[in-house]
Amino acid sequence: MRALLLAALTVLSFATARCPGQDLSPATASSTLRKAVEFFRTRVSSHGGYLWRYSDDLSAREGENAVDAETIWVQPPGTLAVGQSFLTAYETTGEACYLDAARDAAMALVQGQLRSGGWTYRISFDLAKRAEFAYRTDPEHQRAFNVSTLDDNTTQAALQFLMRVDKTLEFKHEKIHEAAQFGLESMLKAQFPNGAWSQGFDSFPNPEKFPAKKARFSADWRQDARIKNYWNHYTLNDGLLRDLVGVLLEAGQIYTEKKYMQAAERAGDFLILAQLPEPQPAWAQQYNVEMIPVWARKFEPPALSGLESQGAMRALLMLYRETEQTRYLEPMPRALDYLNRSLLPDGRLARFYEMKTNKPLYFTQEYVVTYSDDDMPAHYSFKVASTLDDIAGDFEKVKTLPLEKLKSVRAKPKLTDAVTRDAQAALDSLDAQGRWVEDGKLKKSADVRRVIECRTFIKNCDALSRYLLASKP
Repeated sequence: MRALLLAALTVLSFATARCPGQDLSPATASSTLRKAVEFFRTRVSSHGGYLWRYSDDLSAREGENAVDAETIWVQPPGTLAVGQSFLTAYETTGEACYLDAARDAAMALVQGQLRSGGWTYRISFDLAKRAEFAYRTDPEHQRAFNVSTLDDNTTQAALQFLMRVDKTLEFKHEKIHEAAQFGLESMLKAQFPNGAWSQGFDSFPNPEKFPAKKARFSADWRQDARIKNYWNHYTLNDGLLRDLVGVLLEAGQIYTEKKYMQAAERAGDFLILAQLPEPQPAWAQQYNVEMIPVWARKFEPPALSGLESQGAMRALLMLYRETEQTRYLEPMPRALDYLNRSLLPDGRLARFYEMKTNKPLYFTQEYVVTYSDDDMPAHYSFKVASTLDDIAGDFEKVKTLPLEKLKSVRAKPKLTDAVTRDAQAALDSLDAQGRWVEDGKLKKSADVRRVIECRTFIKNCDALSRYLLASKP
């Protein structure tokens, strides 16, 4: 009987929590955005920061894995991505409540910045757990974790968000400004002399130990030893270098200092060095100090990479737009031609192509390397989408644009049917409490069936902001 009553109350709560249908207008979009942000800031936030998803009653929560209420997550779609959505709302509306929420998120990141200058994936506010990390705002602790990670756009995006908040606050918030400056300086110091970065750092490289060399193939990659500390290699994994170039170019614009542009140009020079020779003139996922592709994790072999090569070309295009240096375009035709010849029958690219044979490489569920895609693990993308047509289109466009039109300018969005439709969907799906709740689950909470996703919150807030900006005269 009790179970039936609870089920009935649950159905009733979903029926009554939904807001009545409203016609979309700037006024209703504005009130919806304000209500959603207020709920997130006052009910979901922990110390100004956020995770990835929550149960609908906020009793359970997780980032990449389940955590307590004193933990927040750094990388998207966590604190910095939610904070950026607040900042976008402020830039669109000028309402102080959104800037206050963005400032809170920025200060949460300040509290989690490591002494090495960047961030790891999570930040703890539990006093006992904080002693395990070398946070700059805390007293020093022996053997505390101090590795800043560039993996998964963690430190890069955190810095980008702090820089934007710093600019919006006119560089007057001392703690946010200082954290952004310290982080950028640390990132410059962590760059290798050839322009590369590793996946993470807790110290800075000695230039004498890392000479600049041109990439070359391994004599026999199957015989190459796997190195435990693969995260110390030069890496392009998951667009890491592309993200760093974007941060540095924006830092140069915000702080008007040449050193950031110079570091970005060195990253481009590394990409030129890292392009492997014919007949496979593209990029690997990671390289050793001799600039030979090497192993990372047990399912990431020394190989040409379809995903990372596309990220490399996008970084080169960004650099050309900002610097007008034609050397950044020179690798593009060879790489595009090779990758187009390497497309799989379904139009996708393999994540890995064997050096010299160019055969796609896969792994079995037992992590045995193979040429067959019949028994792949499901947790990793061994086949990736091809964006080669888009990259080729951008390449042709920048070659023909006048120099004064190369640099991208953020245009005011047009009030299209898609912009209106997305905003209407956000308005319609917000419940009476100011939540976007959806079907879902948490990894360690088997009874959870309805969740609040930060990714959905960001998508809907940005849709409302876009509509409001497009609706302005």
